[in-house]
Amino acid sequence: MKSFIDIDRTLTGQPRGLGPLLARIDTSRGREALFQDQMPALLKRLSEDARIASITASNAIEGVVVEHDRAEQLAEGSRRFRNRNEREFAGYRDAVDELMRLEDYEPLTVPYVLHLHRLLFMHSGGRGGHLKTDENLIVSYESGGKEVAFEPTPPEQTEFQLSELLARYQEAKEKEAAHPLVLIGALVVDFLAIHPVADGNGRLARLLTTHELLAEGYRVARYVSVEERVFETKNSYYAALYESQRKWHSGEHDVWPWITYLAGILAFAYEAFEERVAAARSQTGSKQERVREHILMHAPASFRRRDIERALPGVSDATVRLVLAELRSEGKIKAEGSGRGARWQRMPE
Repeated sequence: MKSFIDIDRTLTGQPRGLGPLLARIDTSRGREALFQDQMPALLKRLSEDARIASITASNAIEGVVVEHDRAEQLAEGSRRFRNRNEREFAGYRDAVDELMRLEDYEPLTVPYVLHLHRLLFMHSGGRGGHLKTDENLIVSYESGGKEVAFEPTPPEQTEFQLSELLARYQEAKEKEAAHPLVLIGALVVDFLAIHPVADGNGRLARLLTTHELLAEGYRVARYVSVEERVFETKNSYYAALYESQRKWHSGEHDVWPWITYLAGILAFAYEAFEERVAAARSQTGSKQERVREHILMHAPASFRRRDIERALPGVSDATVRLVLAELRSEGKIKAEGSGRGARWQRMPE
């Protein structure tokens, strides 16, 4: 909310390097559209991998960790849970899947934000879908003792400020007050400063970021996990947010550290996306030959079918299954278990 009250003041002093970075991102966005018709199989494989990575990473940022094998099973739709972490993982799965299914992205509203929050806690019994009723101070223990790092909006003002934020953000979008990524960054700064729910604010902010990236045509969020890169740079994530929220209550804060961080994350995602597309294009030999070579020469001695599919984007499930069956009949590999969850062993020469 505070970032949008006087948006001209908020956006004064844009860092010199941010403009070229945003231009590079927009150039990549333009190229991305070309691949959707040319390489649909590759994009389908990348989207499947990005989905699992995003669910895993966004939860891990908040300390919600699930074993790799279980993460894949849950991502594929399993509703048999062993612990609370798996339940929270499944909640983020459902929320991400809803965003990816959308064809039209309506303006953000308080009810929709709470709907996403309800999905987050649907399986874990948390109080999803409600605004906070108690203070939720952001504390730090870096100095050795408990210290309040930031004091979010008090509960009695939360609904008003959140509603105002979303309305002002939408107005700024419609007026094209700034580059879309600049406005998204300012939205996230304000959302996390309000901290509108008792639990799950970080995950909810990342879902809103994905919603708005897709709404603005930055579809790379479907093919490369933005959340995974955030997890890998978690210290920078928190440092940039801290810098941008200082003096937020008085409206004298500086949104640029966070916006610059977000732009850097998105630029990295586009670079990774284009590298994967280029790698797929440069591969020679038939797809069956590439799968066979990878299994015999490069894959771990013990692997799953999904590991091969991830390593060779653009190769269909049917091709991988065919090569696995051929190699098994030749005695070069054997299977432990059956179906998609089977683990394969490469036999010694």
